[in-house]
Amino acid sequence: MDSFFYINPVESKEKLSGTRLRLYEIIFEADTPAGKAFDLALIFCILASVLVVMLESMADVKQQFGPWIKTIEWFFTIIFTLEYLARVYVVLNRRNYIFSFFGIIDLLSILPTYLAIFFTGAHSLMIIRILRILRIFRILKLTRFVGEGQNLALALRASRHKITVFLVTILTSVFITGALMYLIEGPESGFTSIPRGIYWAIVTMTTVGYGDIAPQTTLGQTLASVIMIMGYGIIAVPTGIVSAEMVNMKRVEGISTQVCPHCLKEGHDHDAVFCKYCAGKL
Repeated sequence: MDSFFYINPVESKEKLSGTRLRLYEIIFEADTPAGKAFDLALIFCILASVLVVMLESMADVKQQFGPWIKTIEWFFTIIFTLEYLARVYVVLNRRNYIFSFFGIIDLLSILPTYLAIFFTGAHSLMIIRILRILRIFRILKLTRFVGEGQNLALALRASRHKITVFLVTILTSVFITGALMYLIEGPESGFTSIPRGIYWAIVTMTTVGYGDIAPQTTLGQTLASVIMIMGYGIIAVPTGIVSAEMVNMKRVEGISTQVCPHCLKEGHDHDAVFCKYCAGKL
């Protein structure tokens, strides 16, 4: 690994000291009043900035309040820029943060405003800021939901092979049904090609039913009826697979919202001293 970015996993959090440690606790920790207040203020700014982007998409509002909207957009962009730079400054392993999910989202939330200087319409991408609302689970210290989220993620991972087999079976059924409807109904009923028939099969099997294509012959309607009935079972099967895995899974309890200063992972036990992902000291 590049020595410039490498941080020894057993490095102590005490390496952060003074102002840097204080900023880390405020920005990354939701257990302190200051940290929670900072994150709640950040959530408010995110929601307000997304609202501004939505209002700008309305022609009459933009025409009347265009200059004000631009000013507010830049105000929030500067706030998010300073926040991003502060996050990069306080973490021990900057590379881990910059290339993490939230690190990328944080960067993408500020780039559109700067890109809009050179590319027209790029500011509309600021709607990606809404993804930062995912932080609310840590911010509000909803440990119960954090634990449930981990249970769901583990259940999905454990059932991925069964779900994959199920999806392959559904795709095969859709292709066969689409081809049959093309042969049975033909172009005169709107089934102008096999892909068009497959589209109809997907819409029908998922119980969406747009109604833009419908079988006209008795045989075609009979096949459609079978597909409609199958659709209800299709919805229930993945739910049953995941539910069964969740029942067999050990419940994840006692989860805290503490962030490891080395790898920036969450989900540690309340009494944990070392990170269970990188062995760094918490």
